[in-house]
Amino acid sequence: MHVHILGICGTFMGGLALIAREAGHTVTGSDQGIYPPMSTMLAEHGVDLHEGYGPEPLTPSPDCVIVGNALRRGIPAVEAVLDRGLDYRSGPQWLAEELLRDKWVLAVSGTHGKTTTASILAWILEYAGMQPGFLIGGVPSNFGRSARLGGSDFFVIEADEYDCAFFDKRSKFVHFRPRTLVINNLEFDHADIFPDLAAIQRQFHHLVRTVPGSGQIIANGDESNIDAALAQGAWTPVQRFGTGVDNDWRITELSDDGCAFTILGEGREQGRVEWSQAGMHNAHNALAALLAARHVGVPVAVGIEALREFRGVKRRLELRGEAAGVKVFDDFAHHPTAISATVTALRAREPSGRILAVLEPRSNTMRLGVHKDTLSHALVGADRSFLFQAPGVDWQIADSVSDLKGSAIVSADLEELIGAIAKTARPGDSVLVMSNGAFGGIHERLLEQLAQSTPAEVSS
Repeated sequence: MHVHILGICGTFMGGLALIAREAGHTVTGSDQGIYPPMSTMLAEHGVDLHEGYGPEPLTPSPDCVIVGNALRRGIPAVEAVLDRGLDYRSGPQWLAEELLRDKWVLAVSGTHGKTTTASILAWILEYAGMQPGFLIGGVPSNFGRSARLGGSDFFVIEADEYDCAFFDKRSKFVHFRPRTLVINNLEFDHADIFPDLAAIQRQFHHLVRTVPGSGQIIANGDESNIDAALAQGAWTPVQRFGTGVDNDWRITELSDDGCAFTILGEGREQGRVEWSQAGMHNAHNALAALLAARHVGVPVAVGIEALREFRGVKRRLELRGEAAGVKVFDDFAHHPTAISATVTALRAREPSGRILAVLEPRSNTMRLGVHKDTLSHALVGADRSFLFQAPGVDWQIADSVSDLKGSAIVSADLEELIGAIAKTARPGDSVLVMSNGAFGGIHERLLEQLAQSTPAEVSS
């Protein structure tokens, strides 16, 4: 089958292209702003890329056009697909129909932690010799790629609640029909498509409806928003995890650096996790993955062994470099809860130095100002904060962080912001850059400026 993917350079679509090629399909694609590393990776796997959304790549006609959720009516390629009566589907629909039909799908859902939890789960299954396929919205360091078809019936997928396409406004995850479902947390997000939390909970209820009675739902029992979604109806056994005493599986004895904790389950201690990932949020991610792997036959003890060799995920507290004694970390956090958790995790990991938090409020929800009243609270754990007033953010970020009492700097000039960070930083500090985009290459630019500074200049 020849499939042409509109919007191929997005994380989901790029991963879809890779596993479609692995399955033997001919894959071509179009996108705007084609650039490495995605363009290079796709080209290396035999995917022919076309810049822009013109109709030219649709001749000769592909067998199916996969339409990304960034595409809209009025775009020439979309209009050509409709006018010519070509077969078209959303990415989640095509994936479900062509590749997941006979798979045991392990889906990882939730507002935060999907990428990390799915990466951990895929690694546990790999460690246990189960050769899973996976499609993840990031790059697990243990695999070096975001997607693969795998060598077994098990398939791990990051199950996103965002919509599928202009013609299918359901959440992506309703197509995946998991037998094992993780619901890690649930908060209001994606304000561009959901009016309120209840609308998101309704989509999660639709997801729960697709899980068979012989399957299993693994839910964070500390999250009341998940309880409310499950209260709408659940026909599948539920295993609850968390820190609360009413959970089936519990996290206890978290170490000071956040990299070790004990697991209690079935009335006894199941083992102690010691690994490289810091923070309570990562402990939740790990326990969710352990329980999902347990559902397909991996003993918890084997899963704990695998965690010791888990090497993290690109853009999740990833150390990008060090210059003049200053470490620069990169993280995908963009929701206040994730921002706060990431700052806390870095504090545990680097307890002796200051944390300089750098944030680009870039997500659609942030741009709409939905979280502006909780932004300062999310950053309160950092010693200094630097925020980018990016084009398209119509509310004043400085007003939202005014109660940080002078420890926050806001600028609409990225070069000016980088200069302020470099001027403030001193040896032993950690700079935590948070954005769900490229942020203008700030990591490399900051490291270069720090490297050019004399020791006397790198101080506050």
